Amino acid sequence: MSRRRHLSAEERELWNQIAASARALRPVRPLPHDPAPHPKVAPKAPLHRAPDLAPFTLGERALPRAAGHNLSPTPHERLKAEPLRMDHKTYGRMARGKLAPEARIDLHGMTLSEAHAELIHFVLTSQAQGLRFLLVITGKGKAKDSHGPAPDRIGALRHQVPHWLMLPPVGSHVLQVAPASLRHGGQGAYYVYLKRSR
Repeated sequence: MSRRRHLSAEERELWNQIAASARALRPVRPLPHDPAPHPKVAPKAPLHRAPDLAPFTLGERALPRAAGHNLSPTPHERLKAEPLRMDHKTYGRMARGKLAPEARIDLHGMTLSEAHAELIHFVLTSQAQGLRFLLVITGKGKAKDSHGPAPDRIGALRHQVPHWLMLPPVGSHVLQVAPASLRHGGQGAYYVYLKRSR
């Protein structure tokens, strides 16, 4: 490892002469921390005067966010939120299980395609016979082992039947779909109230 050599007195004097005669290629600019003289410019008058604002805090009027997850409602919760299209008194008796269904169908255990076809046939036949109050049994469904990131919906028929009852060819005949009372199947069944046949 070589040691650093120091300049001799003669070399130092020669270096000082060269440094004194050297000129900077660019003019020396003041460093950012040095206060540089700036010409004072008169402030321009604002074009529009800003309105006087009361003191405020950002977000002070924001509504608090609800805690928890925004889970989709169950089919029964969705049906209870639907507007009432039938007689209020009759609906109340039906919801409490005080009315006896005029016809019933049990779709439990069928595939979706089988159940859809049977439901259409059942509703149209009942309408043609002049029946008004039907019971559709779907079953509650069975919980399955879910290996995906999203939870599986329990009871495919329970979720599909209310949707099918709003679609053609039966949707135009249905006046109201409601969750069945515990007496007639509870979470695994629906009441279907048909319009009057013409």
